[in-house]
Amino acid sequence: MDFILSGLKEAFWLLVNLDPETISAVDVTLKSSTLSIIFSIVIGLPLGFCLGFFQFPGRKFFKLLSDTLLAIPTVVVGLIVYAFISNRGPFGSYELLYTLSGIVIGQTLLALPIIISLSATAVEGMEKKLYLTLASFGLTMSQMIRSVVWELRHALIAVAVAAYGRVIAEVGIAMMIGGNIKWFTRTITTAISLETNKGEFATGIALGLVLISIAFLLNFVLFFLKKRARIVV
Repeated sequence: MDFILSGLKEAFWLLVNLDPETISAVDVTLKSSTLSIIFSIVIGLPLGFCLGFFQFPGRKFFKLLSDTLLAIPTVVVGLIVYAFISNRGPFGSYELLYTLSGIVIGQTLLALPIIISLSATAVEGMEKKLYLTLASFGLTMSQMIRSVVWELRHALIAVAVAAYGRVIAEVGIAMMIGGNIKWFTRTITTAISLETNKGEFATGIALGLVLISIAFLLNFVLFFLKKRARIVV
């Protein structure tokens, strides 16, 4: 018990004094997670909207596929990306392995099914009464899509927040693709794993407190947005 209390006390001082190593891990985590969420939203939100809004052949298959990929382990995503960007892979010449860009690619692939599947569910779950009301205005298809997106804005933001929570806490991709290189690709989760193995509990606890704080903030935002959207994501 003493070492836990001692670790908490030391962790507090590391955070108060803005320990460079701790701040570096937080910085890498926020950069990689934020960039990957931006890319996954740009790619995934239009796909999710089409999946939930339009009727086309194979729609159910693609919905089932995106729902299935929701549960894919992060180490499997890391393994797939590793195979493509390693020296022997088709994209090895771009030297993405053990870089922040490589982590962003892996985390984007991790977040994509979440964005696609949950945004499609949100669009499908839109109240038929609201849809009929919008349709009665005689809107063009472009105006109709913009109106639906606006009406579902809280739900779609909640989807992005949920995906961000998944990405920021992952460890498999950051470890396999980033290589846990100090000052460059070491994230909060990989640093916690490393410091704990070294017996440096204070740094691990400090980083854990930061991660819990971010997770609490994300869940608070998600709770607020769900309340506004009155949906279950």
